[in-house]
Amino acid sequence: MIEATPLNTVRERLEAARRSSRALAVTTGTERESALETIAVALDRDSDAILSANAADIARGRENGLADGLIDRLTLTSERIAALSAAVREIAALSDPLGQVVRGSTAANGMRIEQVRVPFGVVGAIYEARPNVTVDIAALALRSGNAVVLRGGSAAIASNTQLVATLRGALESTDLPADSIQTIDDFGRDGAAELMRSRGLVDVLVPRGSASLIETVVAESTVPVIETGAGVVHVYVDADADESMAVSIVLNAKTHRPSVCNAAETVLIHRDAVPRILPALLDALRQAGVTVCGDAEAQNFSANVEPAAADEWATEHLDLTLGLRIVGTLDEAIDHIAAYSTHHTESIVTNNVRNSERFLAHVDSAVVMVNASTRFTDGGVFGFGAEVGISTQKLHARGPMGLTELTSTKWLVRGDGQVRA
Repeated sequence: MIEATPLNTVRERLEAARRSSRALAVTTGTERESALETIAVALDRDSDAILSANAADIARGRENGLADGLIDRLTLTSERIAALSAAVREIAALSDPLGQVVRGSTAANGMRIEQVRVPFGVVGAIYEARPNVTVDIAALALRSGNAVVLRGGSAAIASNTQLVATLRGALESTDLPADSIQTIDDFGRDGAAELMRSRGLVDVLVPRGSASLIETVVAESTVPVIETGAGVVHVYVDADADESMAVSIVLNAKTHRPSVCNAAETVLIHRDAVPRILPALLDALRQAGVTVCGDAEAQNFSANVEPAAADEWATEHLDLTLGLRIVGTLDEAIDHIAAYSTHHTESIVTNNVRNSERFLAHVDSAVVMVNASTRFTDGGVFGFGAEVGISTQKLHARGPMGLTELTSTKWLVRGDGQVRA
């Protein structure tokens, strides 16, 4: 048992996380797996306390006029807490990434050279109104041998305080140091600013949230950042799309959970598919309460399409508002995506194999799909148990980030007296 120590400054907490990271790096996969099982049990046990804290956050958020999309992200239910507990157990059951040999060889002089996976060390996370992220990132960090420093934002302060207490309390009965999980929420924006400037204590920083939050972290951080992106996500309905499939995929991509980053924000539909597919699609969207804002051609087609604002194609609504544009060719759709996408997720609906393969090859996003809802871009769906975030950059990690993406590598060289001539 390694108990937590009282820490009163941001630096003290970061230094404690750094010390814990060295201990974590040499723990066994079995020890980390067992600790996560203890955390899962604690989440189930503390469900009522977590819900009570979350209710206070939701009430305060409504009083402060928090947008419906953020309220949805903020909300925890018994089912969502149970899902978090299940995700922790799923992460625990995943293969231990540490020590995995990426590649290796034996040099001509007999030295044995291996590149193996190791933890980053200390992972920082800055996010907003997403208490589930507290658990997801902490569990993934611990399983991959990393300490974690969390800044969850003022909107979820009560929820995150209780969740961190639950997580740290669980660790106190394990072989992992409780100081592996730190929060700096009580230091507010000053704490976040210090976290971003803590190069040397924090190895990598992951922002999750609005475009403005991510841009701020990328611009101001001296700590290396893995950039997650806002989701201006597209579904392209091709001329050869199946009508029922197109309606089902667009409806799910937009309405299943509109407040999340993999929800569709723009539908592009081929002009030849409009008479056959658009009436049923617009009717289904209207019944689901979706406001459709379209270009001039779409407005001329239906009185139920409102004029698109000047910035429509670049807007992440995170609510039941959907952009609609009619295009003349597949290439026009690809060009539109290239111009306005945040490189998160794009999907094509088509029965034309040549068009689907062209779409896969030419669309430059982290996840590109054929005949599937964009809502499937998710670490849980991809088999990671949960995700640290969805990276829209191209260095180190891209797409949903799981255990492997929280590791670096080092080279191990074993010799028996070799010297270089």
